[in-house]
Amino acid sequence: MTTIIRFEGRGAIITGGASGIGLKTAERIVAEGGSVSIWDVDAARVATACQALGPRAHGIAIDITDAAAVEKAAQQAESQLGRIDVLVCSAGVAGKNELLVNYPIEEWKRVYDINVNGLFYCNRFVAPLMQKHGYGRIVNVASIAGKEGNPTASAYSSSKAAVIGLTKSLGKELSKEGITVNAITPATVDTPILQQVSQAHIDYMLSKIPMGRFGTVEELAAIITWLASEECSFTTGAVFDISGGRATY
Repeated sequence: MTTIIRFEGRGAIITGGASGIGLKTAERIVAEGGSVSIWDVDAARVATACQALGPRAHGIAIDITDAAAVEKAAQQAESQLGRIDVLVCSAGVAGKNELLVNYPIEEWKRVYDINVNGLFYCNRFVAPLMQKHGYGRIVNVASIAGKEGNPTASAYSSSKAAVIGLTKSLGKELSKEGITVNAITPATVDTPILQQVSQAHIDYMLSKIPMGRFGTVEELAAIITWLASEECSFTTGAVFDISGGRATY
């Protein structure tokens, strides 16, 4: 099989890049000639991922809920990679499974701080680095829950709906600057995030997928890397379902 080289000379920031969807995406980008800056809250995981990815991978241990830290990390990544052409925001948390009327206030704030505020900071501080060169690709990882809403997951569902709205707004704002901004809305994917939710909720989510299985990180990385490449040139502010048939609109 011929290797596709779509990221030669390109620099990419990937949040949540030390595991799951982010790591698999980083592997694809490096394999296709690009360089990556892996952002993750776990320093040990960052080091392990960078070692596995090789010399074109750099790592930054960061809490994306800290706006000042995100701004500094964006500048550091630009210095390490030379330029930033791609931003993939895959960092996120599932949050507690609980009825909305009983949902813990502090947990609600935590989910929003990571899934919405953290993603906003990354888009906010990385987009200007792309504007300097008149080129960029931003891919925000939302969820099918953001379109349909999952019971006992109101914080997660509504936070991912916010990601969709943010993506559509920013896509329009940057549409004439050579920068595309798109989101994906996967159904449940077999990643470590499943460890954060109850088995009953996992069973519910599986029952909603017509294909009868969860997605894989390889399947998500495939669509993310297309959206992150030059091939995605006339699509922005869009939402791509990857749901095994679950999505109905």
